[in-house]
Amino acid sequence: MHEELSGPRFDKPVERRDFLALAALWSFFGTIAAALIGSVRLPIPAVFPETDSRFPIGKPGDFPAGQRVHLQRRRLWVFSDQGGIAAVSTVCPHLGCLVARTEDGAYTCPCHGSRFDPQGSVTGGPSPRGLVWVEVSLGPDGRLVVDSGREVPAAARLKV
Repeated sequence: MHEELSGPRFDKPVERRDFLALAALWSFFGTIAAALIGSVRLPIPAVFPETDSRFPIGKPGDFPAGQRVHLQRRRLWVFSDQGGIAAVSTVCPHLGCLVARTEDGAYTCPCHGSRFDPQGSVTGGPSPRGLVWVEVSLGPDGRLVVDSGREVPAAARLKV
């Protein structure tokens, strides 16, 4: 009387070839899933437009001539020189990523590689146009007001 042995101890072990085939299959599907997640995320802008495009940034005395101030929360660089005060948006026109300012005063987009000169003009990369210079005006209370919805030439300055 010979009884057939059964149970996990007596199952045939997984062969190396089968294990490698399963690992390759799971790696393939994991890569496809990561690519799909990335392609779904790509069209979603990193920065959403503000509901009110006008906001105060401070008094003219807060920006002495020759100074550059990065207003990170407002996504702006504010420049003050002998001609007046100006502001440039740090939002890349390509897909809305935030650009960084380099040591030489130029700007780069870390996401897609667009490059801009210190005046915000495109020098390389996929961006279709330069950075947006926004209107700076003086409010009735004496504070500087930026209107991020109104584009001005790079040479435009508010004389204070």
